[in-house]
Parts: sequence; C-alpha cells; structure tokens
Amino acid sequence: MSKALRLPEKWFRRGLWLVAFVFAWFLVGLGSLVVGDLPQVESVQSLEDFMPPDRAAQVRLEQQTAERLRDQASSALEQAQLRLRSARTSYAAAREAFDNWVATRSATQRADQDTELLTRTRALDQLKDAERRAATAVEAQQQQQLDAQQALARAESAWRQLEDSARGQWQDAQRAQELRVFLYRLALTLPLLLVAGWLFAKKRRSAWWPFVWGFIFFALFAFFVELVPYLPDYGGYVRYIVGIVLTVVLGRAAIQAFNRYLERQKRQEAMPDAQRRVELSYDTALSRLAKGVCPGCERVVDLKDPGIDFCPHCGIGLFDHCGACNTRKSTFARFCHACGTPAAASEAPVPVPSDLGR
Repeated sequence: MSKALRLPEKWFRRGLWLVAFVFAWFLVGLGSLVVGDLPQVESVQSLEDFMPPDRAAQVRLEQQTAERLRDQASSALEQAQLRLRSARTSYAAAREAFDNWVATRSATQRADQDTELLTRTRALDQLKDAERRAATAVEAQQQQQLDAQQALARAESAWRQLEDSARGQWQDAQRAQELRVFLYRLALTLPLLLVAGWLFAKKRRSAWWPFVWGFIFFALFAFFVELVPYLPDYGGYVRYIVGIVLTVVLGRAAIQAFNRYLERQKRQEAMPDAQRRVELSYDTALSRLAKGVCPGCERVVDLKDPGIDFCPHCGIGLFDHCGACNTRKSTFARFCHACGTPAAASEAPVPVPSDLGR
C-alpha cells in the first residue's frame, strides 16, 4: 500500500502512527499509576488486629516492663562490676604494701611497730570487706538481670502464642483483601480490553484511527503486562482464560472475515470487466500491482512479461495501449506514462491477434 501513496501522505501516516504510540504511552503511564494505587482503597491489617485486645495490651505491657527492668539491671550491673574491679584493685595494692611492710618488720624485729601492724591489718580487712560487698552487689544485680530476662522471655512466649492463635484469621483476611484488590484491578482493565475489542472491530479505519490504535495498545498492555505483577496465585488462570476467549473470538472473526472475502472475490470475478474496474479504487489497484498480484483476484501474475495483457486467473485487463502514442501501459493508470494523455481520452481497442483478424 505504501508504494501507492503520495510521499507527503506516507510521512503523514507515519506521523499519525507516532501520535498513536505517544497517546498509548501516556495512557499506559496513567493506567500504571491507577493500578498501583488501587490497594490504597483497602486498610492495612496487621497480625495484632486479630488478637484479643485486652490480652494483647496486657502482654505488650509486660513485655515493655520486662525490657525496661532488664535495661536498668544491665546498667546497674555494669556499675556494680566497675565498683568490684575498683575494690579488688585497691585491696590488691594494699595487700602488696602490707606484705612488704610485714617483711621489713620481720627483718628489724622492732616491738614499737606492733600498734601500726594492727592498724594496717584493720585497714586491709576493711578493704577486703568492701570487695566482698561489691561482689555481693554484683551478684544481686546479676540476679535482677536474670529475673528481668526470664520475665521478658515469658512475655515474648505469651506474645508468640497470641500471634500463632491469630495467624490463621490474619492470613484469611489477607487472602480476602488480595482477592478484592485483584477484582478492583480486573474490573478496571477488563472493560478496557472489551472497549478496545469494540474499537478494533468498528473504528480502526475511522478518521480518528490513531487514537483508536493508541487505546488498543494501552488496553492490551494494561491487561497482559501491567496486571501481571499484581496477580495472586489464582490470577494467572483469569489472564489465560481471557486470552483463550479473546483468541477464540478474534480467530472466529478472522475466519468469518476470510470466508466473506472469498465469497466477495468469487462474486467480483463473475462480474463483467468494466464493472469490476468501477468497484476497484485507484489506490487499491496500484498497491496490488506493486505487490505483483492481480488487482481483481489478488493472485500472483508475472507483470513483467510483455505478453500478458489479461489476468490468466480472472480475465481482468491489466495492460492496453495508449490511443495517442500506442505505448503499452497499465489499464489502471489515469495517464499515459509516455505522453501524458489522460486514459479516458486515449482508450484504444485491445490488440487482436493477426490470425483472428483475417
């Protein structure tokens, strides 16, 4: 068909196809936003929504309290351990000094230092008592930390039990919500596909065909591409079933159209040559000739053979001679390509073989 079009017409058609694709691109962008935002019509449900409210609040409070006590016990334990290390360091240093002093006294055997010995011994005992108290404080904080950890473990175990008991209802609600969202999306994309089918059947050759084809591209993309990431486990069945139905419907329509075409061709081939030429448009005839087929029956004909003036399949005239210059030309040409004489004014009788003219 493109060889029969004027050059500006070719570029204009390409521009119109560009309009169709741009229109489809904007529609696809808008459709993806709408399809992606459809889940917002449903509220987000958590596992906690299906737990007994009073019991969930109580367990959550116990868990938070146990976490707070554990953190406090951990901080207090760190402080107690620091004091214990300090007490041990002080006692070790005092013990070392005491041992050195006792060794010196044993060497000198001075009786006047007995009072100082008692004083140093009491001071050392006090440091040892401080170390023991610090160790006791560490053990107490360790016990508090252990109690808090055990209380937290009990609260977490109770919370897991609540989650296990609510998980079944939550999963059922999630599946129901997923089904509703899928039906929302299907209710949006399936009518678009039906409208696209109607437009293809009724309006694809109208004056507004770029917008028609743009909408068709958008509807096909929205249903078979954009809907795919949101399909639930059973959603693939819907997509394939719709695809099968569309294939059957379009295939049936194509078969019927082909049968109607064959019947129409048979009726046209039975018509007189002049009537068939009137029904053939100029562009249609040129496009079929450019493809190397007969304009009347669309069967292959060797148009380059100078001995073929009529279609051997349907008998329609393909070539004649200009009445002005006698140049062999196409019977469908409006002007002679050699002298430019209009075809209507240059019609010449079809050459008759010499043996028939005697």
